Amino acid sequence: MADIKDPENTIIIELKDGNVMIELLPDVAPKHVERMKQLARDGAYDNVAFHRVIDGFMAQTGDVANANMEKDYNPGRAGTGGSDYPDLPAEFSRIPHDRGALGAARSQNPNSANSQFFISFSDNHFLNGQYTVYGRVISGMEHVDAIQRGEPPANPDRMISVKVAADA
Repeated sequence: MADIKDPENTIIIELKDGNVMIELLPDVAPKHVERMKQLARDGAYDNVAFHRVIDGFMAQTGDVANANMEKDYNPGRAGTGGSDYPDLPAEFSRIPHDRGALGAARSQNPNSANSQFFISFSDNHFLNGQYTVYGRVISGMEHVDAIQRGEPPANPDRMISVKVAADA
């Protein structure tokens, strides 16, 4: 388990194989950090599927509108939705999309990020300056590596729970 320096800006994602701890970067992308904490505190991320998982690239999740077990999971719609909150403006920085980086998923519009995010399996520097980085995995990357692959996976893994460490 990693050392939690700032529990208010640390996210704990429970996966089937164990916990993933993410250090958020409020100084880099304050709006994205606040949104992730709000959705975690709302319970919106609980049971949400990893709907797009590309080997050697990234695992994407966070479609709280279409990828939740309590709702009718539709692999054809997963990845098309967001939350009830408004879209976020891009918060691009010089932080690279290295292995373990937490990035904001969005449409072609740079200001369309909402609830979806991805975790990079490898260094994806071609994304630098085009997608907001707002956190990094500080422990549990081996559990991210074990997520079921597919676009969408036939039997998708899910975030069992997502919590702000200060609330855990």
